[in-house]
Amino acid sequence: MPARRPAYPFTAIVGQERLKRALLACAVCPQIGGVLARGQKGTAKSTAVRALAALLPHVEVVRACPFSCAPEGPHCPDCAARFHAGQALPTDWRPARLVELPLGATEDRVCGALDLEAAIRHGRARLEPGLLARANRGLLYVDEVNLLADHLVDALLDAASLGENVVEREGVSLRHPARFVLVGTMNPEEGEIRPQLLDRFGLCVELSAPEDIDARVEVLRRRAAFEADPKAFAEAWAGEERACARAIVEARHALPLVRFPAALMRRASELCREAFVAGHRADIALRLTARALAALAGREDVRDGDLDEAAELALVHRRRMAPPPPPEQPEQSDQPDQKDQQEDQHRHESEQEQQERQTGPQQAEPRPMDASANEDEGDLDQPDESESDESESEGASASAVLETIFPVGAAFRVAPLDYRKDRVQRTGSGRRTRSRTSQKAGRTVKARPHPEPTDLALDATLRAAAPHQLRRRAAMAAAADVAELAADVALLVRGADLRQRVRERRMGHFVVFVVDASGSMGAGRRMVEVKGAVLSLLLDAYQKRDKVALAAFRGQGAELLLPPTSSVDLAYRLLEELPTGGKTPLVHGLSLGHELLARQLRRDPTCLPLLVVISDGRANVSAAGGKPLEEVRLAARAIAGDARIRSLVVDVERAGLVRFGLARDLAQELGAQYRRIEDLKARDLVDAVRGARRWGDPQHGGVG
Repeated sequence: MPARRPAYPFTAIVGQERLKRALLACAVCPQIGGVLARGQKGTAKSTAVRALAALLPHVEVVRACPFSCAPEGPHCPDCAARFHAGQALPTDWRPARLVELPLGATEDRVCGALDLEAAIRHGRARLEPGLLARANRGLLYVDEVNLLADHLVDALLDAASLGENVVEREGVSLRHPARFVLVGTMNPEEGEIRPQLLDRFGLCVELSAPEDIDARVEVLRRRAAFEADPKAFAEAWAGEERACARAIVEARHALPLVRFPAALMRRASELCREAFVAGHRADIALRLTARALAALAGREDVRDGDLDEAAELALVHRRRMAPPPPPEQPEQSDQPDQKDQQEDQHRHESEQEQQERQTGPQQAEPRPMDASANEDEGDLDQPDESESDESESEGASASAVLETIFPVGAAFRVAPLDYRKDRVQRTGSGRRTRSRTSQKAGRTVKARPHPEPTDLALDATLRAAAPHQLRRRAAMAAAADVAELAADVALLVRGADLRQRVRERRMGHFVVFVVDASGSMGAGRRMVEVKGAVLSLLLDAYQKRDKVALAAFRGQGAELLLPPTSSVDLAYRLLEELPTGGKTPLVHGLSLGHELLARQLRRDPTCLPLLVVISDGRANVSAAGGKPLEEVRLAARAIAGDARIRSLVVDVERAGLVRFGLARDLAQELGAQYRRIEDLKARDLVDAVRGARRWGDPQHGGVG
């Protein structure tokens, strides 16, 4: 059998000092809660984690214990019973394990599940240990932790913080020690972690490739030497590796003796308060990390430098923006200027309406977008050119008038936003809509026969087999099946008895808001209502574990204001500072919204996507040099071509003698539900979203 290839030495990694210090601190004190390493690919995240495992000291475990219990405790139930009975616990020494958790792991594989063989053969409920048991007193590594199912991440972080795994399922009730160093790595380009889960990691490190040329050359040189002869390279660094491993052992022994001065304890709390962290996990992680760093340095007291370094590791992912200050009353001297600005804005809107009447007098009724392209686009382009000429003639001051920032409307309680229930199996989690799930998590709603079940419904299987026991034993005896009789089987189960679980769990939604922030949105202060509705939906998404993205288009392009997230910490400030004015690059907004939805669907083809477009339907900026409205048509048809995407168009065109009806035309091209904002208050907008979310409901589908 060929010799196992040695891991890349931990001490040979060039740079990434913060990551190495964070890993060492958690190796000394696993109670910190683990490390999350965030960075682009190729920044030594996985290499550092695997290299750390070689530095961890050997551990003494109870012989043949499936949970790797330490002889002095804590113990699993079997070891505890033997220990309290006065029996000796024989032990063995083994290396600390590095256990990698694959993304496709099930909850049974992670936490443990009922031992089916013991249940069927002997009628006893016994736990088959999972990955948490195997990782006890070792290292548990989750690559791309941001792609791991949320309920599995919850289980991992709970076990990491409590130091034990609690299993209550399928007739098994058991606690066993699960003390490990949890390390997660992720690439932010592939999605973020929910803020609730992010806070459960004790430390976080932001990684990037070294910018120094000499450092980059040294990385290449060392990597080439390792690839040429891994064994010789490892031997060359063996001295540094032994010194680092010895420092971990000595720091573990010294950790209980490290003192944390009262003055620094107060300063640690001040640092957490200045970072506007939520809760007290940051305070606890900060104190534990500072003590571990002091122990690594061989000191008996925590110093200011230890606390500062710990703060860089424990607060970077918990730091929040300061809450917005209360609005100040404007001074008396400013009121005339504000009034003049509003009058100028209304004057501009009146002139714009007059131009619309002159250029399109026969468009009092809505017309389909595919009617007479030359006439339609000519009618629309003329006001745009007039606006452009007027803007240029008025100069910078007139342009500034069009750059208006409207306040955010008051938040409100959101009505239920549910999809109509279907039979599609999905993965994921949330708190809104119940859906069938292919994961081994959620409520079992029924069981169905299956020759090779992947999620065995044990109770249903036993009930299916029970009525046939007398007949099967009689047939077995008649056939003189001595081998099966000798096995003393408590229950005879055949393939026809096997049952597969059918599970349901609540799922979250994915909503992309595409908001028109051009000059026409300022009419009637409609942006206030739109901002209030968006903020309310974001708050509701936070509670229901939805994912929401917010994009705005104005000027010459579209901008992603809020990436797909469930957090609303930044939403208020982003909405509050969103300016209104400029041209209308509608095609850019549609393309960005489609890109966000397509990216999410590639990652999760069974997600529940919804595109909400808030606009008057005008377009006067081209993306590819063509006619703006034609490009809008093509973008809308591309979105409508994906049957998985549902859309809602909210028309913000100002009521008057003339209506272009372009938002209605856009809704027809998208196959979307259509609503006018004049008929919608903030609450009505949420109800419209609710209607658009009802998949396949004929009462809510199509253009209203």
